[in-house]
Amino acid sequence: MEPRSSLTPSAEETFSTNRASLRNRLDLIVTDRRWRVAVPGLEQRVMRCIEASRPWLDRDRVPVFLLADDRAVKELNASFRDKNKPTNVLTFEENGAFGDGDIALAYETLHREAKAGNKRFSHHFAHLVVHGLLHLAGHDHHRPDEARLMEMNEARILSRLGIPNPWRLGGRRVA
Repeated sequence: MEPRSSLTPSAEETFSTNRASLRNRLDLIVTDRRWRVAVPGLEQRVMRCIEASRPWLDRDRVPVFLLADDRAVKELNASFRDKNKPTNVLTFEENGAFGDGDIALAYETLHREAKAGNKRFSHHFAHLVVHGLLHLAGHDHHRPDEARLMEMNEARILSRLGIPNPWRLGGRRVA
């Protein structure tokens, strides 16, 4: 059991959705088949990320996931963020009281980042799923204190999944 700290949710902050209910609500849109090759057991991996993140979320969330290529994510980034380039992950908050938000990921960008960081693709994928979930819950990284808190939360969640801290390389913090 993790030691209690201001970053670790208490037992009373857990959510009520069980695994079967989560599986029934999961909506994965896979427009690029390379995702299924690169991340075996894709649905299970996403579900495990959601389950591990739940104590850090503002409420029970199962967003829609779009797993696409750089071109599709670039179009979304240009349309909704006025940035005409692909990015690794985009999050879109729920529309009013409807839905749990959306998370879009770009295959080629994740592949390049994983390779450049000498990380397993499936680990980098899980990290960005967790990152997107935290964004939907209101976490951000515009200021250094926010960024550090978000990084710490990501590392804790990923450790629950058996994934190494993405912010450390050989025991040293990555800038």
